[in-house]
Amino acid sequence: MLYTIENNKIRVAISDVGAEMMSFQLKEDNCEYLWQGDPTYWSGHACNLFPICGRLTEGKYTYRGNTYEMNLHGFARKCTMTVISQKEDAIQFCLTDTADSLKIYPFHFELVIGYTLEGTTVHQTFKVSNTDEKDLYFAVGGHPGFNVPLTAGEKFEDYYVEFDCEKEPKKVILSETCYDTGKREAFPLEDGKRLSLKHSLFDNDAIFLTDMCKGVTLKSRSSCKSVHLSYPDMNALGLWHAPKTDAPYVCIEPWYSLPAYDGEIDDLESKQLMLSLAPGKVYTNTFTMTIA
Repeated sequence: MLYTIENNKIRVAISDVGAEMMSFQLKEDNCEYLWQGDPTYWSGHACNLFPICGRLTEGKYTYRGNTYEMNLHGFARKCTMTVISQKEDAIQFCLTDTADSLKIYPFHFELVIGYTLEGTTVHQTFKVSNTDEKDLYFAVGGHPGFNVPLTAGEKFEDYYVEFDCEKEPKKVILSETCYDTGKREAFPLEDGKRLSLKHSLFDNDAIFLTDMCKGVTLKSRSSCKSVHLSYPDMNALGLWHAPKTDAPYVCIEPWYSLPAYDGEIDDLESKQLMLSLAPGKVYTNTFTMTIA
């Protein structure tokens, strides 16, 4: 089911499946900023990642001597969630553990994903509560895709990603099968801040960065349309579109986590960049998306 929230500036539609944002429009011209899921390239829109981000080697992980299987980006993105609050300009969705989830993720939890509008900004919040009697291990991440171009007559190469500050991030070197090799290298940016978009950037799948600025803007050289993301509490950023295609979108993905190491089956308690939450505790992480 689709739910719509709006204010005098923007209109946002969210599905109860995965609490996934499905539309993000500027009211003044009805411009659609969010990728609309053409399966020719990628059927997603803006999926939410929990309790892992990325791939697990062989689709498996271990925890306290047992082996579990889990698909790419975890299971929350495919689960129907319950609306627990809704106003004209805000909504919250909730997911809790089930008998089926316990078979692949042996923890009791509550995940609340909320959206609040402010001007032309969407504040998206992950709130994770540990309702178990043991520490909860998890990751959260966003995967929003944005139309490129946003204006008729433009082309993909007219756009670039500009970081909020001059800082040389580190690139995560992935294997041919898109796992972390453990290697990092400098990722120089044009003028210290910009990455010009071209389809060939994604021929080897996603670009993952660490030690990066905590905000980026998708901009055009020929129009004033833009999308700014701020993710102060995320430790990795992914940029992606379907590899070796001319896909007319780019995903800008703020994550707290990274894919598994190549050839290693992770133990959940020692998996890199995972969050750990004590029983009864609550974790929150908010990132924002602003359109112009």
